[in-house]
Amino acid sequence: MTRRALVTLIFLVVVLGCGIAIGTVTRPNGWYAALVKPPFNPPNWVFAPVWSLLYVMIAVAGARTYERTSGFALWLAQMALNFAWTPAFFLLHRPAVALVIVAALFVVILVFIRARWTADRVSALLFVPYAAWVAFAALLNAAIVVLN
Repeated sequence: MTRRALVTLIFLVVVLGCGIAIGTVTRPNGWYAALVKPPFNPPNWVFAPVWSLLYVMIAVAGARTYERTSGFALWLAQMALNFAWTPAFFLLHRPAVALVIVAALFVVILVFIRARWTADRVSALLFVPYAAWVAFAALLNAAIVVLN
């Protein structure tokens, strides 16, 4: 196995593993079920496959960025914000705090895309669907704050 393949595998295991662990610990409960949600709220089953696919793309971009070193601090920052949102929303029951986190996450994702666009277009493009999903998540989070 090449070094690059090993680094990518490690990133996949860590990112997917952390994402699955956080998702398992913070499964939606009665509190979430009782929230008033906007009509565009997707069914709960949509979130796991979407996030799994996004985590694969995030991991690949992370491995590529790690290999090139430039921009890796941005990648780490978005990962920290990504992993902070779920506990803030589902464990602490703080949708307004989660909204601030997801807004910051969206900004960091956009900055990452811009920073990597010239240096590593593949990593930047891997983050485009992620940016779109996080923008949608922020809209959903904002609607829940307003409705509740």
